[in-house]
Amino acid sequence: MDNLRRLISDPDLLPLPKHDLIRRIADQSAALGMPCCLVGGFVRDVLLKQPLNDFDIVMEGDAIKLGKALVKEFGGRLTTHSKFKTATWFIGDNEFLDLITARSETYTQAGALPTVKPSTVEDDLRRRDFTINAMAMRIDGDHFGELLDPLNGQKDLQAGIIRVLHPRSFVDDPTRMLRAVRYEKRYGFQIEAGTLRQFNDEARLVLSQLSGERLRHEFDLMFDEENALSMLARASELGLLQPIHSVLAWDEKIKARFLLFLENRLPVTQLHLWAVWLMSLSSAEIKSLGKRLDFTAETLKCALAASSIFQSLNAIPDMRPSQCTEWLDEMPVDAVFAVSKSIPQEKPRKMLDTYLAKWMHIKVHTAGDDLKKRGLPPGPKYKEILRRLRAAWLDGEVESVEQEERLLDILLENKGATR
Repeated sequence: MDNLRRLISDPDLLPLPKHDLIRRIADQSAALGMPCCLVGGFVRDVLLKQPLNDFDIVMEGDAIKLGKALVKEFGGRLTTHSKFKTATWFIGDNEFLDLITARSETYTQAGALPTVKPSTVEDDLRRRDFTINAMAMRIDGDHFGELLDPLNGQKDLQAGIIRVLHPRSFVDDPTRMLRAVRYEKRYGFQIEAGTLRQFNDEARLVLSQLSGERLRHEFDLMFDEENALSMLARASELGLLQPIHSVLAWDEKIKARFLLFLENRLPVTQLHLWAVWLMSLSSAEIKSLGKRLDFTAETLKCALAASSIFQSLNAIPDMRPSQCTEWLDEMPVDAVFAVSKSIPQEKPRKMLDTYLAKWMHIKVHTAGDDLKKRGLPPGPKYKEILRRLRAAWLDGEVESVEQEERLLDILLENKGATR
């Protein structure tokens, strides 16, 4: 108890405003006579002395009642979910906290979402994925800092072991297999031997039947991790990619692309990482995968564009700057960036980099109003002339405003316009 109290009092782990927030909740839950705990990731990371960002508040009793008491005492607003007796307390513009009534779960069908009912904190811990996430810390009254560890999660945490809670865990929820990989590589742990045997064909079959949104979310979480590459490699090693979709793969070429991309130390988004992963696939394969994983329109567009650029790498060096620019202008910038930073081929990479740094930003000095003043009637010819002027800048045909003016004179004479 004293160790936990000391750890959560460390401002390097838990900023003082967050510590104060926990105390407020503790005082209100004690006043209502509700056993109240911080659970799961919070306790795991406290014991690992990791910065604390994961706040799950679970109580025995009505979480909505506690939420209303908090709003009355400290302000903010509350949204409630009466079916599950949970509430979300919105404290400020960008800060909120989920308040959860302790519950037990039963699975009526493999891979389905569970049926829940109110229960005790210990039952709530037993419904979780791994022993290291099945610990709680009491925060109400005199119990503040008391560790609840009915499944020996602390022992596994100290041993660096990822262990499921029961033999059917991955069949009940096969996304836990992807989560096991994420925790293993995040912390440098090992999946326990008995748990590893549960990565079996039955669990993989249920995995193949899950909704695309649930699966994509797990990959997105991996992409947010520092060790995303080793997680994808481990997921492939454990046979978790093919059941999701036949085109999902991991090999040395994909790994090399990721390593090149990440060595740039530039800001990276999930959009970039999906593009880097999938760019060697055909457009038909990406569309099929996008449908399976319920890609957003933005993710699908970026992945398709990256594939188009990747398939055209050999042709890019033969393009004039104007041709390359006109083609790439139709692509999402994120796709161009993803390909340019993940390919070893020097000539196409240099052209893509030049597009991003220079060509895409080149604008002509002539505007539509200038063409109108010159006597050219509005119409498709405007676009044609402005496009021709920009191409001249890109290809080095003109290098000054005066040269652009002279080229414009020639173009307008050919169109029959006058000054």
